[in-house]
Amino acid sequence: MRILISNDDGYFSPGIEALAAVAREFGEVTVIAPERDRSGASNSLTLDRPLSVRAAANGFLYVNGTPTDCVHVAVTGLLEHKPDLVLSGINDGANMGDDTIYSGTVAAATEGYLLGVPAIAFSIAKKGYRHLDVAAGVARDVIARWVREPLPGTLLNVNIPSCPADRLQGMRVTRLGKRHIAEPVIRERSPRGDTIWWIGPAGGAREAGPGTDFHAVENDWVSITPLDIDLTGVRQLPEVERWLGSPAA
Repeated sequence: MRILISNDDGYFSPGIEALAAVAREFGEVTVIAPERDRSGASNSLTLDRPLSVRAAANGFLYVNGTPTDCVHVAVTGLLEHKPDLVLSGINDGANMGDDTIYSGTVAAATEGYLLGVPAIAFSIAKKGYRHLDVAAGVARDVIARWVREPLPGTLLNVNIPSCPADRLQGMRVTRLGKRHIAEPVIRERSPRGDTIWWIGPAGGAREAGPGTDFHAVENDWVSITPLDIDLTGVRQLPEVERWLGSPAA
């Protein structure tokens, strides 16, 4: 079995090392990740310059681009054989609800999915990699389940509570919750007197009831959300049909 691993925290992150160590128990592993932290890069591809692929001392490959670049380069040209599974993570912080739109971790997995390879994104809920060993154990269990019973054509988003193993309640299949609108940008003055802007914090959870990823993780359940890339607003189709059919002003 061939497994490709990427992330958005950079090739040097403890999370990707932990995931690679677990994945090696199941097959041949290739790690290719960004050369630096690219959190929030979403599904962006670098099209305005060429990309470089270099090898780190530990054998990981790193790219001067985005998480999506890493998986795209690997699957469409760098690797001799197409991988059987793409893994991304273990991310330093949750990727739940609306976060999945911006997440580089989810984006790396999504690129594998779009290129015809089943993919799983892993994130640990709280930043700082506390209880990373527990998260790695969960990743091992999820991968083992996939190896035992593959799910072709799937993209899974896994969020793991930051808690000791004896507090974990198990795994739940969830839907994405929703956040409130993001906090305003933060305006500051640089040392040279220029006005600079920091993107503000994400909004708090707005839809976080039972069945959502927010609710599961808050109650120490591992959240597993199957994702789909069809952005069609199905519920709005009749409304837009009516709008299009109405007389123009």
